[in-house]
Amino acid sequence: MTTILLAFLTALWGSQSQTPPAPESQARAIVAALVAGDFAKIESQYTDAMKQALPPGALATGWKGAAAQLGAFESVASAQTQHIGANQVVLVNCRFANADLTFRIVFDDSGRLAGFASLQPIPRGAWSPPEYADVTSFDERPVTVRTGRWELPGFVTIPKSAGRHPAVVLVHGSGPNDADETIGGNKVFKDLAYGLASRGVAVLRYEKRTHKYGAASADDAATFTVRDESIDDARSAVALLAAMPDVDSSRIFVAGHSEGAYLAPRIAAGHPEIAGIILLAGNARPLEDLVVEQVRYEAGLAGSMTPAIQKAIDDTEASAKAMRSPELKPGMTVNLLGANLPASYVLDLRAYHPTDVAAALTIPMLILQGARDYQVTMTDFGLWRQALGGKSTVTFKSYPALNHLFIAGTGPSRPAEYNAAGHVDAGVVRDIADWCKSR
Repeated sequence: MTTILLAFLTALWGSQSQTPPAPESQARAIVAALVAGDFAKIESQYTDAMKQALPPGALATGWKGAAAQLGAFESVASAQTQHIGANQVVLVNCRFANADLTFRIVFDDSGRLAGFASLQPIPRGAWSPPEYADVTSFDERPVTVRTGRWELPGFVTIPKSAGRHPAVVLVHGSGPNDADETIGGNKVFKDLAYGLASRGVAVLRYEKRTHKYGAASADDAATFTVRDESIDDARSAVALLAAMPDVDSSRIFVAGHSEGAYLAPRIAAGHPEIAGIILLAGNARPLEDLVVEQVRYEAGLAGSMTPAIQKAIDDTEASAKAMRSPELKPGMTVNLLGANLPASYVLDLRAYHPTDVAAALTIPMLILQGARDYQVTMTDFGLWRQALGGKSTVTFKSYPALNHLFIAGTGPSRPAEYNAAGHVDAGVVRDIADWCKSR
């Protein structure tokens, strides 16, 4: 698993004359075919673009590994249909023996299958608050973050103590994350929200736009950038917090994880209502450099170089070369780990230099890094320190035992450890809370 993958898949098909079946019924039938192994039935419904994105056999290969982890299929718990432009998006919530999984199935206006993806599986077993969270010390209430026509459900945790509290907006890592930033058996943002609220800091967390709206997260998929993915919604969340009577509007901080940390300087630039930023495992290097490094690291864990592993490395390096190419122009796409990134996304990030943007900021910054993190490494932490170490407003701290999720472990970090339920380290929560309250 490489969690830095951007899940962005969209496909369109010209109008056809037949009346399509009800989207929900059609989506349920696709799930039934999937668990029965009838992949040809699903592939026969693809649009032309889907046939290119998922050629014959690709669905079967991908599902084989996932099915082994999910366990036996039990039932469809629910299904909801969203009308997004000309497309109809059905979210089918399924229960398996080992986890719950939601499929996002997109139909075009002729009823053809234009998108098929799954969200992060949620392992069975109820999440329980970490020991450092005192659930009697704060209230949690639902909120909606609005950016134009986009509406994102979320939660705000507010300390019960009297007065106006410092507050934090949590900004997700890459991929279509839920409000809790559920990754494997862990809920990184829920841990942070409950832990910080227990220490007197209000927290707003919300569903990422690509989680709620999928491929329809921008008015025009060909111009999609991180503004659509993260930046605009994070700024809207700051404005929402600032309007709350129990929040100190002069002490609102943006805390980003992974890609969210990478983007935090850009989110804050030119927005004086943001009092400071917190970077949790923020990369200072370009996305394509990190992905190549990650794939090589995971290949090393395998112990021997098989043809399949070498191909994965070669393909990733070819993708990185395409992302750096001066020939890349708007309207083109780059395939990265199976996701077709629009050139608009890649070119936008090419022009962004996070350490330079951060160096121009005058607000306080807290930069945190797990030393066992192989996705964003101590190399990036060193680059942040090199660029910002001379600024008295910047605080750095690394944690020897923590991985990319800021969860403790031993030995080399492996993708499989994300599946085991754990909690964000108590020291990280304490350090963030103390930093926010001291500003």
